Amino acid sequence: MKKIALFFAILLSATLLHAQPQYTKADSMKVVSLLTGAKSLPANTNLMVYFANKLTGLPYVAHTLEVNKEEQLVVNLRQLDCTTYVENVLALSWCAKNELYTFQDFCNTLCQVRYIGGRIGYTARQHYFTTWVEDNSQDGFVKEVQQPNPPFSAKQVVHVDYMSQHPQSYKMLKEHPQWLPFIKNQEAAINGKSFQYIPKAKTGDNSLMKKAVQDGDIIAIVTSASGLDIAHVGIAVWHKDGLHMLNASMAHKKVVDEPMTLYQYLQKHNTHLGVRIVRPQ
Repeated sequence: MKKIALFFAILLSATLLHAQPQYTKADSMKVVSLLTGAKSLPANTNLMVYFANKLTGLPYVAHTLEVNKEEQLVVNLRQLDCTTYVENVLALSWCAKNELYTFQDFCNTLCQVRYIGGRIGYTARQHYFTTWVEDNSQDGFVKEVQQPNPPFSAKQVVHVDYMSQHPQSYKMLKEHPQWLPFIKNQEAAINGKSFQYIPKAKTGDNSLMKKAVQDGDIIAIVTSASGLDIAHVGIAVWHKDGLHMLNASMAHKKVVDEPMTLYQYLQKHNTHLGVRIVRPQ
């Protein structure tokens, strides 16, 4: 395992050789503190749940990656949205699992998690979560779960075009219209692909759900909203009353262990159809 981790660290370091991550001293210190603390954890610790809980209470802030004129690797553990929350938790978990404890190790891993092929660039960022899942599956970080049926009894056929239809809604894309064809290519690459998911009516059946969802799995909420594939993401955690979701919540304005069960949460949103499940490796 250590040899594999070392090879992976060298490979990722080459990716970031000429990159300048954007971060504060507080960010780097927090990363090192979190990873150092993980060294003494019991071997059977669920690292995804551990790090997800360590980030609870942080403020929800949207568009934290849209702060530059040109793309940089943004490391921000002071403010999170739902996707950057999941990305940071996955990167921390991977580093701890593979005994990669430096801030540079973390930056290298986050770069690989966030960008197609680990290449920093706006057009290489995984703007749609289906792209995120596919690329991170190829890199060995995650694997999408689509069985058993039930509860994976519904099928999503992806059709995304929201970014290309609303470029003015994205600060960096608005400033760089020449990037639009690349965004359209990213959309075309996943359109028409199908995935099995759990319809929201079944998410309240704990006996079924426990066969399909584990603590630390990534929950991706399938949406009927035009042009989008996924509405929200979080991290699965089982409580006595059922499955809940650790997430960076716009409603709560911070990272929370959602008080409602996942079933209750989904019922409150008409456009939420159910959930896809992605398992960290």
